[in-house]
Amino acid sequence: MKRRDFLRIGGAGAALASTGIWAKARDARPNFVIILADDMGYADVGCFGRTDVKTPAIDSLAHEGLKFEHGYANSCVCTPSRVALMTGRYQNRLPIGQEEPLSTAQVGLEPTEPSLASQLRAAGYSTSLVGKWHLGSLDRFSPLKNGYEHFWGLRGGGVDYFSHSLTIGPTAKADIWDGDVQADEVGYMTDLIGRHGVDEIRRLSGMAKPFLLNLHFTAPHWPWEGPQDRAISAGLTEAMHHDGGTIETYRRMIESLDANIGAVLAALQKTGNARNTLVLFTSDNGGERFAKTWPFNGMKGEVLEGGIRVPLIARWPARIRSRAVTQQTAMTMDVLPTLLDAAGVRPDASRLPDGISLLSTFATPSQVRVRDLFWRYKAHSQAAARRAQYKFLRMDDTEYLFDVVADPQERGNLKARVPAVFNELKAAWETWNGQMLAYTPQNSSYDNKSSKSFVDRY
Repeated sequence: MKRRDFLRIGGAGAALASTGIWAKARDARPNFVIILADDMGYADVGCFGRTDVKTPAIDSLAHEGLKFEHGYANSCVCTPSRVALMTGRYQNRLPIGQEEPLSTAQVGLEPTEPSLASQLRAAGYSTSLVGKWHLGSLDRFSPLKNGYEHFWGLRGGGVDYFSHSLTIGPTAKADIWDGDVQADEVGYMTDLIGRHGVDEIRRLSGMAKPFLLNLHFTAPHWPWEGPQDRAISAGLTEAMHHDGGTIETYRRMIESLDANIGAVLAALQKTGNARNTLVLFTSDNGGERFAKTWPFNGMKGEVLEGGIRVPLIARWPARIRSRAVTQQTAMTMDVLPTLLDAAGVRPDASRLPDGISLLSTFATPSQVRVRDLFWRYKAHSQAAARRAQYKFLRMDDTEYLFDVVADPQERGNLKARVPAVFNELKAAWETWNGQMLAYTPQNSSYDNKSSKSFVDRY
C-alpha cells in the first residue's frame, strides 16, 4: 500500500455512482449480525496472518466480503468499546465509557441513551443479543431496557468457561441470564453462545421483520480454557488465570470460536438469509497474553497499535463484492451509523454519532476518506490520534509521531522531522479531549501489569 492511498478523499456520492450493486435488493431491508470476539489480536485469524490456527469460518467472511486492514477498536479495553458500539459515539462522552473496571454497580448504559438496538427496533427490526453485555450489572441497565427484545448471555465482563462464574469457590454463582432472569446451562461457554446464536437465527428468520443479532462471544478472553479443559477450570485459584494458559490452549479457544461462528453462518445460509444479511466481525480491543498482534507492538491496555488495531470484516453478498480489501480507517463507533444508513434510518438527532457510515467503502473499497480518530486511556496517561498515515502518541510524559503505514511497529519518532503534522495532531487531540467528560478519582483503569513494557521499549 502506498502513502498516497491515504490522501485520496472519496465522496460517498461518487462512490455510489461508480457501481451498480447499490441498485439491487432495494426492496428488502437487510438483516444485521454483529459478531464480536473478546480480546482478539489483529492477526489471530488466518486471513489476518495467523498460520498456526485454523479459522475457515472467519476466513470465509473475508473471502466473500471486505477486509479492513486499518480497523480499530474505540478503546484498548472492553466496556468502552462496547459503549461505542451501542451508541455510535466516543465512549468518553458517557460515564459508563470512562474506562473499566466499572467503579460501581450504579454505573451502566442508561436506557435514555439512543442505542443501536433501540433505534433499529423503533424502525421495525427484531433485536436480539446473545453473549456478553458488560454495560451494567443491574436490571435497570439490562439489554432489555436498552432496545433488545431478547437477551441470553452474561451481564459481566467474563466468566469461567465451565462454571460460568467470575468468582472461584463454593459461593460462585453463574452469570448467565435469560432475559432478566438468572439461569445456567451445562456446557462450554463458547459452545453455548454459538448454540443460542443459531437458535436465534432460526427464530428470527420465522418473523416477518428484518433483524439485528448481536453475537458477543467471550473467547478468547481469560481464563484460558479450551473445550476439553474442565479439569483446569475446577483447579483455578483465581478467575483472571494469571498463572495459567498456553499458546496451544489459546489456539483451541480460537478454533472453537471459529467453529461456532461457522454454525451461525450455516444457519443464515440454511434459512435463506445469507445474501441480504450484513455480517460484521471484529474484536472489542487488541489481544492479551497469547495473542498475535504482528506487525504491531502493544497489547490490551495500551493505545499502541497492538492494543487498538483489530480484525474487521464485512460480508454482505447483496452489496459487497467478494475478496475486497480496503485501507479505509474504521472504528467501532462506525457500526451504528453504518447499520442505520443501510436500514434507511436517520440517527437520533439528540445524540448524533461520532462515527461515520461505511456504505461508500462497501461500494468502492479503493476510495479512502481521510478522518481523525482519537483515543485516551488513563493508565500511563495514554493519548493517541490518527490522521492518514500519521499517529500522535503520548505515554506518560513522552510524545511521539509515527508513520504507522511505513512503520507499523511504531519505532521511528518523527516528532522533530515533521513538526507541523505533530503539532496539528496534538492540537486536534487536545480539542477533542476538551469535548469529552473529564476523568474523576472514581475512574479506575485496567490493571495491565505489562503496560510498563511500553516505556521499556523506548
